[in-house]
Amino acid sequence: MTAATGNAKAAGTAGTPVAVVTGASSGIGAATARGLAAAGYRVVLTARRKDRIETLAAELTGAGHQATAYALDVTDRPAVDTFAATLDRCDVLVNNAGGALGADPVATGDPADWRRMFEVNVIGTLHTTQALLPALTASGNGTVVVLTSTAGHATYEGGAGYVAAKHGEHVLAETLRLEIVGTPVRVIEIAPGMVKTDEFAMTRFRGDTEKAAKVYAGVSEPLTAEDVADTITWSVTRPPHVNIDLMLVRPRAQASNAKVHREL
Repeated sequence: MTAATGNAKAAGTAGTPVAVVTGASSGIGAATARGLAAAGYRVVLTARRKDRIETLAAELTGAGHQATAYALDVTDRPAVDTFAATLDRCDVLVNNAGGALGADPVATGDPADWRRMFEVNVIGTLHTTQALLPALTASGNGTVVVLTSTAGHATYEGGAGYVAAKHGEHVLAETLRLEIVGTPVRVIEIAPGMVKTDEFAMTRFRGDTEKAAKVYAGVSEPLTAEDVADTITWSVTRPPHVNIDLMLVRPRAQASNAKVHREL
């Protein structure tokens, strides 16, 4: 066991607030981990790709921050429960793990893709939130962040599977906020629009570089992972009584999911 891997109880000091970030191996998750570490949190990085989160944990500890890596598939409930038992405390949970598969119309969409998107985006968020909610409550000032998408608030052609999953995740966050009001836990939803990362579009189109490139064609300044991470870190670091219920974040060139200015 090292400072970068293993049981989260072994890392950091007991008085340092702990932030768990799912899907921390790349993109928004990795950028958020960096932002929260810089803000003074002991970050616990989770993702399926162990090598990626170990490298990030080593980077953060090398920079003087506190970080632990824990390989985790959020769709595996027993694994999530085991992970939750390793934590000595949890002050912040960032539900970032998710993603899109395909861009087929409803008439021809692959049910397996729809099922996988629902499992990761919705059920994965449910698993981690349920498992960590007792610790978040016990912290006295807990925060649940749910990273959805503008797709969770408006639809677009070819996106129904992802849109349905993100609408489900949005409703999960909205309902949880109603159900736990009066407890010392706030629920924040961050809903980004067009974000250009190394993997989102490539994963959606299964490695088809041409299709992935078309998503951002002509858009000079789509959002970056760091832009979204900044909004998450800012929201989390507000005074405990301040709740950012919902923040929609788009690049200036994107007026809606279906209206994007492209300079072609």
